[in-house]
Amino acid sequence: MRPRVVVTGIGVVTSLGTETAVFWDNLLRGRSGITPVTAFDVSGHAARVGGEVRAALPSSAAFPGIKIGRASLMGLAAARSAMADARLGKAGPAGRPAGVFMGTTMGEVPVFEAIDHAWIKDGDGAIDSASVFGAQAHNISGAIALEWDLRGRNLMFTTACAAGNYAISRGYEELTSGGAEIALAGGADAMSWISFTGFNKVGAVSPDKCRPFDRDRRGMIPGEGAGVLVLETLESALKRGAPVHAEILGCGFSCDARHMTQPDAAGIARCLADALARAGLEALDVDYICAHGTGTPQNDKAESAAIKSVFGGRTPPVSSIKSMLGHAMGAASAIEAAACCLSVKHDLIAPTINFETPDPECDIDCVPNIARGKEVNIALNNGFAFGGCNSCLVIKKYRK
Repeated sequence: MRPRVVVTGIGVVTSLGTETAVFWDNLLRGRSGITPVTAFDVSGHAARVGGEVRAALPSSAAFPGIKIGRASLMGLAAARSAMADARLGKAGPAGRPAGVFMGTTMGEVPVFEAIDHAWIKDGDGAIDSASVFGAQAHNISGAIALEWDLRGRNLMFTTACAAGNYAISRGYEELTSGGAEIALAGGADAMSWISFTGFNKVGAVSPDKCRPFDRDRRGMIPGEGAGVLVLETLESALKRGAPVHAEILGCGFSCDARHMTQPDAAGIARCLADALARAGLEALDVDYICAHGTGTPQNDKAESAAIKSVFGGRTPPVSSIKSMLGHAMGAASAIEAAACCLSVKHDLIAPTINFETPDPECDIDCVPNIARGKEVNIALNNGFAFGGCNSCLVIKKYRK
């Protein structure tokens, strides 16, 4: 028998809060974390709003010789919250095997941007080694490992907007294979000028708000943040009396192998079917789907079609919290996994806000504007990425 894997700690850093209880309350109230971007000059852009994290982040003083970037600091903050929630705190797993698995889209690109600006302004002499070392994406997982002296496997996943799910899935596999008893898994990404400008240039950014599944949706809203889960074997959790929020049943994957930026409904459907098969579930078992739901015309259309093809006439409620948070890139599916854990724990579904006009091509129940009370035993967490990388994490209500 493979060990059961449960979630004993949840940590988030988002535009709607950096404490899990505050984050969850704001989601259920349908509040928006979208504000004017202040991290860099956006005066030349058509769209000028984003899901920025305004809370203070940890100091990087604990890492001498390296200027730890914003993504790493957000990942570390989320990990600290998750470890405290799991009752591991500063002591960590106390010498027990533990791994770190994190995902990202852009890594520490803002650090590279700062290096470029200094180089252009003052030449090579303005670039120091601390900045160069701080620009590396693996600092995101490395900072977490250093904080608690975690000497198990340490891996970064760069599968863009699906990376958080990939990382959580890898942590799950580490525990079910006996490689560790505890794993920290999730994703982190910081707002960057390059990504914000790039999405603006291709016309993928909405100028005001994100409207997933609405007929008049105009695009996504860039965001940032981090989400980290403490995964633990059930045996380990029970042994130390840890809180249990939810159970992980695995993850389904597929690749469209069709187009770098245009989603393919058939590929997404294969991913959903793979998730159900791996978890030993039927479509009727699913109570809620946390959508990728970016608010772009093509993504929402493809995701809706895929869900309908797999679930037929019995499509469960589907909501997109990106309508409130913005799209946190490599952190998105990790933050959404945290929301799924809270949904199955509390039997509540966060809404899709900004929904006004139904779209015949997205004729699903998107839980418009108002949170819903519903028994949620099984939740699917969708995360799709450029390159056709599709992921679907299966999260179950914990029962002894």
